[in-house]
Amino acid sequence: MKITFIEPKAPNLHIFSKFPLPRLGTILLGTIAKQNGWEASVMVEEQAEIDWNEIAASDIVGISTITSTAPRAYAIADRVRSMGITVVMGGPHVTFLPDEALGHCDFVIRGEGETAFPLFLKAVEDEDDLEEVPNLSYKINGDIRHNMNQAVPVDLDFLPYPDFSLIKGKPKCIAGWRLIPFQTSRGCPFDCSFCSVTGMFGRRYRYRSIEHIINELRLYDDRKHDIFFYDDNFGANSKRAAELLKAMEAEKFKFRWSTQVRVDFAGDEDLVRLMRRAGCHTVYIGFESVNEESLKSVKKQQSLAEMERAARIFQKHRIHVHGMFILGLENDSFASVKDTVRFAKRYCLNSSQFLILTPLPGTRCYEDLLSEGRIRFSDWSLYDAHHVVFQPKNFSLEELQRAQMWAHRRFYSPLQSLRRLLRFRFMDISIAWYARSLNAHWNRKNKLYLKLLNLLKPRKGTKIVADFRQNVMLDTKNSSLHHS
Repeated sequence: MKITFIEPKAPNLHIFSKFPLPRLGTILLGTIAKQNGWEASVMVEEQAEIDWNEIAASDIVGISTITSTAPRAYAIADRVRSMGITVVMGGPHVTFLPDEALGHCDFVIRGEGETAFPLFLKAVEDEDDLEEVPNLSYKINGDIRHNMNQAVPVDLDFLPYPDFSLIKGKPKCIAGWRLIPFQTSRGCPFDCSFCSVTGMFGRRYRYRSIEHIINELRLYDDRKHDIFFYDDNFGANSKRAAELLKAMEAEKFKFRWSTQVRVDFAGDEDLVRLMRRAGCHTVYIGFESVNEESLKSVKKQQSLAEMERAARIFQKHRIHVHGMFILGLENDSFASVKDTVRFAKRYCLNSSQFLILTPLPGTRCYEDLLSEGRIRFSDWSLYDAHHVVFQPKNFSLEELQRAQMWAHRRFYSPLQSLRRLLRFRFMDISIAWYARSLNAHWNRKNKLYLKLLNLLKPRKGTKIVADFRQNVMLDTKNSSLHHS
């Protein structure tokens, strides 16, 4: 039997559009299906168009989706079902909204699918009862059934190494390097109110064994492959992180690699030094806000002092820092937006994303804003952290949107590029050029959206500080948004 997996394309441009990095879920499930005797393939729509002839030859089509890709995923599912082909969906969005998804597909596998999926395939092959398949949602005679979640989380050492040859189309490279997604752990012991990771993978932090990781890394050529560790918090356990880094160093790997960390990782400078020796070139850090009250409001357990130290320490050891910030938190104002941009510039971050708070299903943020009646748009394609979809506390919708546009314009300004040139930071200059081109494209594409926000703005003054319009409320044609 044949199964085809699809990862739908994001609806809007973002900083990684030029170099798409497939998520691991569909590739792992495709690998598992292949090991179970199925003919399997994976279509990543960011890399290549969907081959509908191959879809027509499939017995089952699996579609993975995050919230912003849900409309595209549903459109694909509707077309596939019209061809008489069974559709199963998975991913964060349908995990939290399975009833919605079942309006477009036959089955939903909620949460982690690596245990449930092979059981589902076997039930399909043997025409067995589906009640014993954990995490499965489906309809029987029009009634929706939700099977119990699996009792034991997935043991990561029992997962196969992902078979990237299943992906259709030629992979894109960055300066001759192919980017390989790689995961060493799941879960997060923290519970930030805007993040859906704990709802998807739990707060218990699970690791692959060092031996299992090193064996997989040996499959790749460190002269051709650039590794991105997909871990939500690579350094959640500093002792374990050190063991992995020492093992990579002992293997004499020459990989260039990057990962996501929290600011507290830099609290141990020896660990940062070890990270650099092991080949790390970039860290992605969720700074979120320089307003400590805003940090507390979303349960982000870090301080401004830790953020400042992290920016200094990583750059001291020649590790690039990509800063990620959130605008529109409950205690935010235009003053805090300016402080945030000032922080990114003062500490010479190599690149930055100024993201708009987005209430994703499965988060406490979503539940709170929904219960307060503050969600203004229900079009999931806008839930990409670059469109305002809720009513902020201290901004109108248009003010928050333009505050983000202003933030990116200031950070990626020609003057900032000149300063980077004087520091010989040529890679940063190329990123800034790319960012400004994305800004211009986003602005052109979203003219109607910006006009709608203008129509929705209150007719009386808001609580925003007096200099907001002077600094931010510019003509659309002169403003830009780094849609990263």
